[in-house]
Amino acid sequence: MAKEIWDALAMKRALTRIAYEIIERNKGTEQLVLVGIKTRGVYLAQRIHDRIHKLEGVDLPLGQLDVTLYRDDRHSASFDQEPSAHNLDPGVDVTNKNVVLVDDVLFTGRTIRSAMDAVMDIGRPSSIALAVLIDRGHRELPIRADFVGKNIPTASNEQVAVHVEEIDHKDSVELQQEP
Repeated sequence: MAKEIWDALAMKRALTRIAYEIIERNKGTEQLVLVGIKTRGVYLAQRIHDRIHKLEGVDLPLGQLDVTLYRDDRHSASFDQEPSAHNLDPGVDVTNKNVVLVDDVLFTGRTIRSAMDAVMDIGRPSSIALAVLIDRGHRELPIRADFVGKNIPTASNEQVAVHVEEIDHKDSVELQQEP
């Protein structure tokens, strides 16, 4: 059973607010880089990028990051593969930049730790901030989001599902009960 928490309009408003907050906290867009964490974070980062472009007239560097090989829970079969800088789009320079990682849901913090490790392997940013659409709690690591669309406290038997038009053919956030 799923309960819709947000519809498309609510998601759009939250992403617009996050875009304004990123601009404000960074005192503009100079030295700013957006990096979407695959999969849905990439689409959310693109939307934030587009809003900042519309507001400020600036085309920020925008990257996609695959953190699979940086996960501490990856399967042993993949341990022979080394993490590489190719996990971030070529041409996206993070050195001495203010990087904003973008993801859909912040849960334990392990994906974000992996993303920070990946970014640090690529270059040395001036700062790394985190923007998430949903923070559902249950952190296992001391990680917090700098920009949050909505805090949704959840029980351990609940899941937060973020749907994006590009993949799911609709924009929404649902709270789902596990059987």
